[in-house]
Amino acid sequence: MASLATPGEAVASDINEGYGSRGYRAYVLGSLLLVYIFNFIDRAILAVLNDPIKISLGLEDWHMGMIGGTAFALFYVTLGIPIARISETRSRKWIILTALTLWSLMTVFCGFATSFLMLFLLRVGVGIGEAGCTPPAQSMIADYFKPSSRATAVSIYALGVPLGAMFAGVAGGPINDYVTGENVYNLMASMGLEELAVSLNVIALEGWRIAFAAVGLPGLLLGFVLIFTLKEPPRGYTDPVSAQSKETAKLSEVLRILKSKPAYIHVVLGAAIASFVGYGIGHFVTAFLRRVHGLSLTEAAIYYSLVMGLFAAIGVFSSGWISDRISKRHPNALSWLPALGMSISVPLYVIGFLVPELFIALIPLCAAALLHYFYLGPMYAVFGGVVDSRMRATSVAVALFVVNLVGLALGPPASGILSTTLKGLMLSTSDLGLSLEVCTAAVNLTEAQAAMCERTDAKGLQYAIVIFACLYLWASVHYLLAGRTLQRDMLSMPNNKD
Repeated sequence: MASLATPGEAVASDINEGYGSRGYRAYVLGSLLLVYIFNFIDRAILAVLNDPIKISLGLEDWHMGMIGGTAFALFYVTLGIPIARISETRSRKWIILTALTLWSLMTVFCGFATSFLMLFLLRVGVGIGEAGCTPPAQSMIADYFKPSSRATAVSIYALGVPLGAMFAGVAGGPINDYVTGENVYNLMASMGLEELAVSLNVIALEGWRIAFAAVGLPGLLLGFVLIFTLKEPPRGYTDPVSAQSKETAKLSEVLRILKSKPAYIHVVLGAAIASFVGYGIGHFVTAFLRRVHGLSLTEAAIYYSLVMGLFAAIGVFSSGWISDRISKRHPNALSWLPALGMSISVPLYVIGFLVPELFIALIPLCAAALLHYFYLGPMYAVFGGVVDSRMRATSVAVALFVVNLVGLALGPPASGILSTTLKGLMLSTSDLGLSLEVCTAAVNLTEAQAAMCERTDAKGLQYAIVIFACLYLWASVHYLLAGRTLQRDMLSMPNNKD
């Protein structure tokens, strides 16, 4: 097993370059990125499978919003700070690997859910596991990479968000559509296992249940490999000498320092609003593509994950890379670059979500996805840059508590409620005697009534998404305000030589 790195081992590295060799730093960053990808695959898979689960369990959009947002965030946001406090003094490697194992198992178990309550509780379990990922991972990255390259490093780590969503779509959509109980039954029958297939009632197995197992199990294998290959770096290795300390900071001290950093507060608020919008829209994009543009789940998942997800990934990486490259000439790039990206994304999103032709809509949607994700890399750079190594995991956890409480816990339920409300309003203005309850039951509907239920289901969601997209302007204002004190508040600006 790989031993934990100690301060005494640090002499083998050049503190001006970061801990360890260049190759090993790349391996660590790649490993943490892979962990974060699995983190987001297991988080995003529910959004991809939204409609099949909704139909299977007889739910509405607001139910799915609760499962995708509130259930996951219930303990995800509340456990982040306690886990971060443990990360300040205990092995961050083992916290991450324990968390990876837990959320992977809970994801597999989601495939066995038979009711709203059961799936809700299992998603709570996924959230508990995922709470142990980002705060210790961000702390490790800051010790492996020098300040002048951290924005790029954390942007690479943040690629886990769009890449995780991308792989969730690539896996979830096709598995749901093609790896069905009937297909599994036929495969087992061709192998002479027909009696076993009958006894297990394999033919009744739904594709979305198989998808949960397919994305959850590989995380367990990754955790086993990293036990032997991931090292714990010396804490505070790349911090300026003046900031290095062996004393553990109390939570009250951390909160006092963070409270005195206006740039940190504004970035937290801006990221929280951006997260609220992003989760609120993202949870229903595949459903939007199915309802408005008539795509199959596989087609919707591929368009959303591969096409839009690719551009989102480019935006996440390029924001940090550009910030590092221009920081000497433009020290406030971590502030105005995200604000610019999100502001431009708003009209692009509005056009993209309203244009009736899909292939025309994809052009502004892809451009908007690239630009709005400019906020993510700089967000992590600020969260980790305003404090020293004793407080870094806690700083990230406090920020993520607010960001995910507002974004993850409230975004999907709010967009789901708005979609359901708009659908109900449109149904109430029709003269077909329809209501939400009648459409959900879908019993003895005339052809005109069925068509109206389907149309309002699509339009309600479409208008809800457009309304949400406009809130990126609000988020951009906070990023701009952060620039007023950014240079003063950062412990070590990217171009600092210390």
